[in-house]
Amino acid sequence: MKIAVIGFGAAAIGFIERVKNTDHEIHVFEKSKDIYSSSISGIRADGKLFISKDMGGDIDIDIELQRKLVDFWINKTNTQTIERGHSFNNSDWYKRFYEHGFQPVSSEFFHIGTDQLKEVLYNIFEDFKSHKNIHFHFDHQIIDVQVNDNDVVINNEKDYSFDRAVVSVGRSGHKLVNNMISKYPQLVLDNTRVDLGIRYELPDHIVDELNKEMYEFKVKYKSKTGYMVRTFCNNPSGYVVTENYGDFVTVNGHAKMREKSRNTNFAILTTVKLTEPFNDPIGYGSHIAKMANILAGEGKVILQTYDHFKKSKRTKNLYRVDPTLPDKNFIMGDVNLAFPRRIIESIIDFIDNLDKVVPGVASPDNLVYAPEIKFYSNKLDNQKFQNLQFIGDCSGATRSIIYATAHGHLIGEQYV
Repeated sequence: MKIAVIGFGAAAIGFIERVKNTDHEIHVFEKSKDIYSSSISGIRADGKLFISKDMGGDIDIDIELQRKLVDFWINKTNTQTIERGHSFNNSDWYKRFYEHGFQPVSSEFFHIGTDQLKEVLYNIFEDFKSHKNIHFHFDHQIIDVQVNDNDVVINNEKDYSFDRAVVSVGRSGHKLVNNMISKYPQLVLDNTRVDLGIRYELPDHIVDELNKEMYEFKVKYKSKTGYMVRTFCNNPSGYVVTENYGDFVTVNGHAKMREKSRNTNFAILTTVKLTEPFNDPIGYGSHIAKMANILAGEGKVILQTYDHFKKSKRTKNLYRVDPTLPDKNFIMGDVNLAFPRRIIESIIDFIDNLDKVVPGVASPDNLVYAPEIKFYSNKLDNQKFQNLQFIGDCSGATRSIIYATAHGHLIGEQYV
């Protein structure tokens, strides 16, 4: 069977790893010009791997499979040097958060680090490339997919025909997925959610005890607005970075194994779930991101102190906390001009209550970066077409490296 894999991210890696020893002819189409410039956002930015039933996606992934796939990623490092730990393994911390209205999320985590990820991806690529049935096509951005009765035709600058196509373009491939949905609207099962929020940065010493206990803390909180707010991607001694989606820029964070800062950063995200006739969460989130970019200037995000964020005042000067994001990537401003007020109030409520558990979190000098937006891709139906399937984050079924890898692995089982 001749199979096209569109996109080379975590889900594609899980799929290819499962089918690489079969007789299938696998062709991988990746928009980046080569493996060194491959922009696999979930893998490139930090490389946190989680084993948990409480996070990562809306499909049931067996814990043993999760553990097996964590080992797969770690074994692709050159030294197998990683940071690891448990979230809320300590019942005292669990109770402290719970008593103040938070829902702690338990998980086991493994941190590869941004600085090791290039070698990991290269090692995976070299392994796959050594198989005669696997062919890579870099600098090939697929712009259209046509499903026929007997084949699938994908288009770059020319048409390619395959028996099956597996789409694994992640959230950054929303343009292709949206084009396909326009052509095949029956694919969509659900498309109502988006996470809007900020990247929060504060000195390590404020959260030092918490970082030493679990490194990656994840909690949920139902705010006074009714919105659910959560932490995401905690980076002790880490760095704030920007993430380019092509037509807009958002903020993100990562940490390195060898190089450390004096600050911790993490996302605070508000989950917005809208109802009919709303059907474009990516468009809604993109619009808010573009609003923030208009205020900040091209290629930049907004930076604000927490005190000014609460008071809806533009920040003009910083005081005790130095940003880890380079000056060229931000402008000091007012996030309130870009975000809906209900989102702002939800985030403030979250931070002020978190301060009761971890004093100093709500310090006026702490830094707020915006926009940080996590897109929930449209939840797509893999049963509609026999010869077309979506895997990983672009399918709407996953939101983490391990769940995306597992999704690819499980779909690959069908071809073995």
